[in-house]
Amino acid sequence: MTLKVPETDTGAKASREPDGTAAAPDQMPNQRIPFREQLQVPKPEHKSGLRRWMASGEPLEEHAGKNMHRHPWWKVIWLTGVDYFSTLGYQPGIALLAAGVVAPIATVILVLVTLLGALPVYFQVSGRSFAGQGSIAMLENLLPRWKGKMLVLVLLGFAATDFIITMTLSAADAAKHAIENPFLHSYLGGHQVLVTLLFLTLLTVLFLRGFNEAIGLATFATIPYLLLNLVVLGRGAWEVFTHPTLLPAWRTMLSAKGDFSLVIVGALIVFPKLALGLSGFETGVTVMPLIDGGAADQDYTPRSGRRPEGRIANTRKLLVVAASIMSVLLILSSFVTTLLISPADYSLEGKASGRALAFLAHKYIGPGFGTVYDVSTIVILGLAGASAMAGLLHLVPRYLPRFGMAPRWAGLARPLVLVLFAINIIITLVFRADVEKQSGAYATGVLVLILSAAFAATLASWHERRWFLACYSGMICLVFLYTLGDNCLERPDGLIIGAILTLLLMLASGLSRSLRSVELRISEGYFADQESWRLGPELRGKKLHLVPIKSSSVEARNKKREEIAQHYNVHGPFAFVHVNLLDNCSEFSAPLEVKIRCEGSDYYGEVYGAIAIANSLAFVSECIDPISVFIGLTRRDLMTQALRYILFGEGETGLMFYTILLRFWDATPEEDIRPLIFLMSD
Repeated sequence: MTLKVPETDTGAKASREPDGTAAAPDQMPNQRIPFREQLQVPKPEHKSGLRRWMASGEPLEEHAGKNMHRHPWWKVIWLTGVDYFSTLGYQPGIALLAAGVVAPIATVILVLVTLLGALPVYFQVSGRSFAGQGSIAMLENLLPRWKGKMLVLVLLGFAATDFIITMTLSAADAAKHAIENPFLHSYLGGHQVLVTLLFLTLLTVLFLRGFNEAIGLATFATIPYLLLNLVVLGRGAWEVFTHPTLLPAWRTMLSAKGDFSLVIVGALIVFPKLALGLSGFETGVTVMPLIDGGAADQDYTPRSGRRPEGRIANTRKLLVVAASIMSVLLILSSFVTTLLISPADYSLEGKASGRALAFLAHKYIGPGFGTVYDVSTIVILGLAGASAMAGLLHLVPRYLPRFGMAPRWAGLARPLVLVLFAINIIITLVFRADVEKQSGAYATGVLVLILSAAFAATLASWHERRWFLACYSGMICLVFLYTLGDNCLERPDGLIIGAILTLLLMLASGLSRSLRSVELRISEGYFADQESWRLGPELRGKKLHLVPIKSSSVEARNKKREEIAQHYNVHGPFAFVHVNLLDNCSEFSAPLEVKIRCEGSDYYGEVYGAIAIANSLAFVSECIDPISVFIGLTRRDLMTQALRYILFGEGETGLMFYTILLRFWDATPEEDIRPLIFLMSD
């Protein structure tokens, strides 16, 4: 492969003007001058049909970078609603099972936590992470270096728990609605696990074809579903109104538990079990890139240096409206189901288990309407699973490849979808497709994400010296920390699954980072000034010997020149190169800036912005194509040096430099003469 550099007719390097013409060689253009064009590594050819099919899926990184068409917030809200509003399919039944007659009061507490806790937190997140990456991206920026990346991996593990359980629980609840339908019960009864696996298989097939088809149905599924719920709740409220004995009977059952203060304490104790009523609310920030900011954002660009105020304001409208709709529906559904469904029916084996509102629809409106309600619920639960799958697929290109912590196949949709399908099967079999048993694990994932948002908002406000906001967000942190702790103590399944997924993710990420660390890893390079730009062409094409040095002093260069003359019969010119590492060497890839100076017949170069010394030297070597390279060995413990290389970009530079070049040369077979490499013991 030939490394091309823009040149004028005289052979000197030049930049390109906006119209494509070359800049005059004696003029320094305004923009930075590329040190070289990007080194392209050819994609491997897949010989087997299966590998070709896997590789032909949509690249996730490209999908994440597509320009999205923006819509008014009142249209985008239905995309959030697919995940958020669909919890009505199972939340009332879970609330009844967890809290019994106290469920309405515990639900009111949940609504207050949503409106006074989660809503203000996501108001702050939307103003700071308007690209849709949410609290995880905020924490990555607030906690730099490896601390931030380790926290991101932990949060990704619990986010994966949230998304995976969303898929399995939604499929299980959809199966429950199908099985309990009077027209289907005789065919599907007793096959909860098989029907659940069927729904998960259909979801997987849909995503193997491409996941855009699934998300486009959000509006058509959510609006009818909400209208049907209003009909069911209205009919239930009418039943309560026309039977005046129901309300006094409920009050009597509450009184049996003690005075009002004891009832409130009991509601506070059981409230964490109702945390699933919050699930999906966080997607209001995730969909921000789809929201149109209107006239306020006409002049906004990502590089403008200002916030998209219109998009932020409209996202906050979406959050307020979504929280308000869900709050009303949660309180109504809890009140109606508590008064109209008997304990025998909402028990684990009861007919209302996991489908409380569907039970009321069949009982009070009829099997015809009930079947329509079942179908609508199955559709929106299926789309909730699709939304979760899409969300998880979007997390991969946003974080892991950028960290160098994902194998190359994880950048394609099809292999990742199949991996998630296998995990979904395992989770379904472990929990036997039981909705209630999965609710604890689901709530854990949801609460970890919301707690991370509250923590990020607290940390950001503290750094900005906004003390009131920081204290308020801190108190919200404590509320969600209590909720999460109680949920984990009562039902540790989510903590176990999240810990396992986090551990597996860290192991896979560490292995991937170590394997991919020997890639070239330099995105682009630039000359630092006009003098470097002028001297650049004098270095290329077998004209000199490359000599990396540890110190930028004149003494270090003279000493290295004497060592080479003592042991090798080599004549200059030499190009001495000193690499300056970034403060944050946890980044996987970064651009370089190169400063070149002439010293008699030799040259001296300073490289800035490096994330690893060996990779930067390999990059420079490929750009200038030297006659030979003289690079040192430290003679230290190789295991320690390998760890220092991965974590801090240092280590055994000579061996790593040689390994990186060998890998790059194997991927770019050419007929040109490779430089000679001399490993010198320090």
